[in-house]
Amino acid sequence: MTGDATGDATDDRRAFVRASGVNVLGNAVKILFEGVVGLTFGSVALLADAAHSVADLVASVVVLVWGRSSFEEPDATHPHGHARIEPLTALFVGAVIALLGLNLLYDSAQGILHGVEVEFNFLLLAALGFSIVDMYLVYRYTELVNQRLESTSLAALATDCLNDIYTSFAAVVGVCGVLFGVPLLDPIAGGLVSLLVIYQGIEIGRENVDYLIGAAASPAQRAEITEALRSHPDVEGVHDLTVFYDGVVLEVEVHVEVDGDMPFREAHDIESELVDRLRSIDDVGDAHVHLDPSGIGEWKEQSDD
Repeated sequence: MTGDATGDATDDRRAFVRASGVNVLGNAVKILFEGVVGLTFGSVALLADAAHSVADLVASVVVLVWGRSSFEEPDATHPHGHARIEPLTALFVGAVIALLGLNLLYDSAQGILHGVEVEFNFLLLAALGFSIVDMYLVYRYTELVNQRLESTSLAALATDCLNDIYTSFAAVVGVCGVLFGVPLLDPIAGGLVSLLVIYQGIEIGRENVDYLIGAAASPAQRAEITEALRSHPDVEGVHDLTVFYDGVVLEVEVHVEVDGDMPFREAHDIESELVDRLRSIDDVGDAHVHLDPSGIGEWKEQSDD
């Protein structure tokens, strides 16, 4: 690895640690502020929102401690690197989000069936307003950092920040319902938000399970890869193309047909050019190109895509 590449990896790791650390700090501040105000005025809505953020805090700590390992270089025990750690941490966050959504749905159903009791105070709204601003700033910073990193675990944390904002708005609706004599608004709003939270948790989990099990690339991605190979002037055929996820990046394995009488050094240069072409495609992490002499006609796939 070149010095520039090493420096980029170090910068990416530092940016990842800063973003996940901001999530840890943001959740901790929210828990403290909402917890104190909620206990003071007996607000179940605020205490529930603070409790929801405790799980978020755990998730962000896991990403901070575990997810940064994905930036480590390959070693003797992990010769292909540590890239799969990242979707694993994102899968954990997705599972936490889905479980929190189910818990919120249960609490909302209990509130609808049995009612809620909250002592209104404008400090409740102030605490919720603070929480919304807090989570929005954390969300924006995480999204900003992740524009360059494209980390699935940071994307999951950003989604979790949005969920926190939604649940806080639901709590605002509930507190306002108490103010205007309609406390049932609290569990109704919470129930609607919980369905969104569950859906987002499932979607995060589904995407990262695909990364972990080595799911195949989309037809559009396969077509782009095939075109990049076929457009080379010395390529006479493409067959046995396999494209799958290795962590969050695509791995390409392919056989390419060229003139069987060309010098070995020329064939080697063509292979290097094809590998570079494939690695320059978005989402492709590595490529393995095997050259075959054209015209033999014994391949499994004469013309892939």
